[in-house]
Amino acid sequence: MQPADTRASVTAPDASAAPVPHDDRLRPGRPAFRRANLALFAAGIATFVLLYSTQGLLPVLSADLDLTPGQASWTASAATLGLALGLLPASALSDRYGRTAVMTASTLAASALALALPFAPDLTTLVALRALQGAALAGLPATAMAYLAEEIHPGALASAMGLYVAGNSIGGMGGRLLSGWTAAALGWRWGLAASAALALLAALAFRLLIPAARHFTPAPVDARALARTVGRHLRNPLLVRLYALGLLFMAVFGAVYNTAGYRLIAAPFHLPETVAASIFVVYLVGTGTSAAAGRLSARLGRRGALYVAIGVTTAGLLLSLADDLLCALLGLVLITAGFFAGHATASAAVGRTATEGRAQASALYLIAYYLGNSLGGTLGADAYHATGWPGSATVGLTATTLAAAVTLYATHQAHTARRAVADA
Repeated sequence: MQPADTRASVTAPDASAAPVPHDDRLRPGRPAFRRANLALFAAGIATFVLLYSTQGLLPVLSADLDLTPGQASWTASAATLGLALGLLPASALSDRYGRTAVMTASTLAASALALALPFAPDLTTLVALRALQGAALAGLPATAMAYLAEEIHPGALASAMGLYVAGNSIGGMGGRLLSGWTAAALGWRWGLAASAALALLAALAFRLLIPAARHFTPAPVDARALARTVGRHLRNPLLVRLYALGLLFMAVFGAVYNTAGYRLIAAPFHLPETVAASIFVVYLVGTGTSAAAGRLSARLGRRGALYVAIGVTTAGLLLSLADDLLCALLGLVLITAGFFAGHATASAAVGRTATEGRAQASALYLIAYYLGNSLGGTLGADAYHATGWPGSATVGLTATTLAAAVTLYATHQAHTARRAVADA
């Protein structure tokens, strides 16, 4: 499952379209409402099929091009790095030229680049194309939520966003599975071609289905307002801690899933490549734990939910160290569950914490999140090459230890603040 990416506007804080009557927006039962939902569902599939298309075929890439896991992992890390760097520019274009224009250009440009990937002659070219593809893909997560918020009736917004997130989840899992299974049978070039074909079909479906935006008002980019808002967010200690948590949780996820395929096809498991590629089905665990995170936060508080998420992730990492297939798979389930619970808790807290410039606050969280994927994925793959699975797990355990330290510090600060109020 992918995050419910939030609008990353770079105009003056909380700039929005001109107010319109609620009953003028799209409601359930209207054909345009169904088209908008299906269009964003298709766009989510296209985006996340492409973003994670190489993660499922890293072992095949290593074998065919004689690459270390660290070298092969750059094909995955470059895309998430490009996306992170492209979020704010893409949202600026969205504010200036329109939501549908930017989303259409984003999905079609990324799909066009995907068609070139199977013909990459070497690793350097492949990584460069993946970085460009990630930057092109940034237009959807930077814009989709803004389009839905502007065009969908508030009473139906939650269901529309849920369907968009479902498209992200299915695309993220499907991209990994499709490329991995195809690569195991026909080679990595065919794996990338299969992902490109699926993404192109989804991008075309988006373009044909998406209703024209009726409530978008172009806004000039105010660079000074952006700088002031970003500066305020980066001086807010609570937001900075939440950004750090997003980065650290995603670093665990990147380290684990960039190397899990290598581990499963090696001793002592020796699973076929097709079976090893199927581990991404575990990704569905995130659907349930993301939804449960809200209830957990309501019961235990934000920090309580974070402690649970960190503990579950850590337990999964420790369990995965056993040279037993059942333990390894159960460990992946726990790591995935803990990651999604922690990410859902931290990302939701960003929106509640930022009293102004919420769009920019969420954008900064997403930047940290995707940077964490690139950092953890690369470090985990290098560690796996050096020491095997214990190296990857150590990268993950380091990240969870740091996440625990951040959360403990937040707890200490909260207790100190409460004592100060009580003593006043």
